Amino acid sequence: MTHADRPIVFRNRLDAARRLAERLQAYRGQNPLVLAIPRGAVPMAQSLAAALQGELDVVLVRKLGAPLQPEFAIGSVDESGWTYLSPYAASAGAGADYIAAEKRRQLAVIRQRRAQYTPLRPHLDPAGRIVIVVDDGLATGATMVAALHGLRQRHPAKLVCAVPVSSPEALALVRPLADEVLCLQAPEDFQAVGQFYRDFDQVEDDEVIALLKQ
Repeated sequence: MTHADRPIVFRNRLDAARRLAERLQAYRGQNPLVLAIPRGAVPMAQSLAAALQGELDVVLVRKLGAPLQPEFAIGSVDESGWTYLSPYAASAGAGADYIAAEKRRQLAVIRQRRAQYTPLRPHLDPAGRIVIVVDDGLATGATMVAALHGLRQRHPAKLVCAVPVSSPEALALVRPLADEVLCLQAPEDFQAVGQFYRDFDQVEDDEVIALLKQ
């Protein structure tokens, strides 16, 4: 493996955001709407919005976790209740009753976060705008699928997906759903998003709220 072939290991999320901003300079000054999938991507999106002279907001989606493996996504749900189910949901043991209950749980989290994150204003309207959806990485791609699907229904002028790293499978899943996909790397040996960051501390609600207030 040559040096050029080695995966990038980002110092932290802001380092990843800076590298994304370098590749998205064409949108600078066009007032793009930069939407983060909370919580990890919010500091990244705030940095990106500043670099591109755009506006920051969140797109609220939640993964549907597998039975006994809540971190493993078998699908996702967006704020409207639209649901994506992966082809392997049934083989992961997720029956209809389980999926309905998990969907209710995650929609409750979405409602709680909307009340916390933007209590005094509606979320920004993507219609007719360049919209850049940011996450800190894609493992299954499920939450990004829900985010892009929901935003497409609201008629942006251009829908861009921007991530520092993705599994090859997730990248293939989301690519048809956006007008442009910027992914800095999709290594074949992908195991988890955190392996590509030296500092991958959890982002807490307080930090998200503070960034959105700015």
